[in-house]
Amino acid sequence: MAEDVVAEIVASVLEVRVAEGQEIEVGDTLVLLESMKMEIPVLAEEPGTIDTVKVRVGDVIQAGDVIATFR
Repeated sequence: MAEDVVAEIVASVLEVRVAEGQEIEVGDTLVLLESMKMEIPVLAEEPGTIDTVKVRVGDVIQAGDVIATFR
């Protein structure tokens, strides 16, 4: 069953550090966001495999937007 990684804040995507099919572990940085001149890493809270990456560098995301899905 796929699970969503969801943005908690409005931010710009600075870096995408994962790709579809990549194995992730707890604590891995999935993307790096920028909001109010602060860099905010989005970390994996569970191990799994990335199914889809829904954002690209330069995207502006809103709270609640899906960043990636994993299983």
